[in-house]
Amino acid sequence: MLAALPLERIERKAGRPELLISRPYLIDALLAELDRLGGTQIAYGQRLTDPDGLEADLVVGADGINSAVRTARFGTASGPRPVGTVAWIGIAGYGTGVYGETWGAGRFFGMTPVEPGRTNWYATVPETAAAAAATPEAAAEQLRAAFAGWHDPIPQVLADTDPATWIRYELRHLHPALPTFVDGGRTALVRRRGPRHDPQPRPGACTALLDAEALARAVAAHGRAALPAALRAYDGERRRSAQRVAFGSRNLHRFMTARRPALRDALLGLLPG
Repeated sequence: MLAALPLERIERKAGRPELLISRPYLIDALLAELDRLGGTQIAYGQRLTDPDGLEADLVVGADGINSAVRTARFGTASGPRPVGTVAWIGIAGYGTGVYGETWGAGRFFGMTPVEPGRTNWYATVPETAAAAAATPEAAAEQLRAAFAGWHDPIPQVLADTDPATWIRYELRHLHPALPTFVDGGRTALVRRRGPRHDPQPRPGACTALLDAEALARAVAAHGRAALPAALRAYDGERRRSAQRVAFGSRNLHRFMTARRPALRDALLGLLPG
């Protein structure tokens, strides 16, 4: 055991329980609330190429690492850069009872509980060990081979879940950091989880939700007539914080996937607590 997360201490400090839910469950809950409020139109399956053509008071770009809004409004100086790692995420249809992360040489595997009777899992391997496969079955064999011989229930989770439901992607990060999250008086960016950035449930959708809450609060406080001031307030509150999370997540990923695990583990053992 290298380290443990003091969940009970975190819950006592926050005054509420820690709950992990899957992305579809969260989206359903948000959509249900929008439906209850009424007056919201949602269009699916439409590719945005020109955000300037949208007839809206405020355009919010939450479209990920390849954001069309970011490119159109903030240029191409900042863009996706490869990390050199391939990641998978999936859901097992049962509770494993074993949760946390296992770190190996250049790779790791994590499991977290989600809704009752389900387990979220995520894994990364070096890009050189995960060549693009022609079929989901071939990709599944690559991943299963990468974690063959690891402790239970890791091999069993990979054997029991349907590869057609797995999501595979190359990890990337945004570089250099943007000097602002807002443009003029009608465009703002929120930091959607790159699942393209980090498969772990650390920054993820949580940062995007914090961004969205801060943006909504700023707009409500300033009103429609003062959107430029609202966007400046939002940028001042959230940009540096979100960028610190991204920077820390990227460096932690490098530490976790070190090719010399003995040195990494020894350094971790020196940390207090």
